[in-house]
Amino acid sequence: MKIGVIGTGTMGSGIAQVFIERGYDVILNGISESEIKNGLNIIDKNLDRKVKKEKITLKDKEDILKRIDTCLEINELKECDIVIEAIVENIELKKELFKKLDEIVKEDAILATNTSSLSITEIALSTKRPDKVIGMHFFNPAPVMKLVEIIQGIASSKETVDKVNEICIQISKDSVMVKEAPGFVVNRILIPMINEAIGILGDGIATNEEIDKAMKLGAGHPMGPLELSDLIGNDVVLFIMEILHEEFGDDKYRPHTLLKKMVRGNLLGRKTKNGFYKY
Repeated sequence: MKIGVIGTGTMGSGIAQVFIERGYDVILNGISESEIKNGLNIIDKNLDRKVKKEKITLKDKEDILKRIDTCLEINELKECDIVIEAIVENIELKKELFKKLDEIVKEDAILATNTSSLSITEIALSTKRPDKVIGMHFFNPAPVMKLVEIIQGIASSKETVDKVNEICIQISKDSVMVKEAPGFVVNRILIPMINEAIGILGDGIATNEEIDKAMKLGAGHPMGPLELSDLIGNDVVLFIMEILHEEFGDDKYRPHTLLKKMVRGNLLGRKTKNGFYKY
């Protein structure tokens, strides 16, 4: 089975790494040579850490990297059995991409999106194979996190769901089956919780350190909600909150003004070295 991955950022490169480590051949597609180089560097550094921790040998690393090819043109994905998209969270860009993929890849290929919140059904309707379009939502960092949310659009077939579930088993991931809904399962619970923590900070009730300490020691969370927001990206948290607010029309999903202000100020977290904490 040949896997196509579109997107060379943290998620795209992480998903590609998951598959090559499990023996799959992967073609990683990016928009420029520099973006592809960046994605390969992410994978290389991740594998180096495993070598240093003696989880794999240097020879293992070399063999793993032999399984990945790269391309700038999506036409080169035409022989893939499944293509996983991990580009920016923009519904129009995703629909345009899936329309092109539908015309390129073989008829029985599955088209999957790693979207964290957008409609699988809407993306699927840009193709002539909505039954073969599905959500595969990996979590960051993809090589480490065990969960994949398998999201069924309204037209996703049982055959497609079963195939994707089998793939998840083969790459040693645990899956949960989710019917399409805003935020799916994890983000519908997690992101409003982060937004509430931001509200507590904004109201001056506790400091960022105290809020995170409270949730780690009081609720057993491995990371505090503000630390986690910085890791996810405060812009991503805002985007998902806006999707939830728009889709449900319920003010309990209204993004806190402090979150909006931080995103406007480019305080996005780890990616900009500054957020609720400095890095």
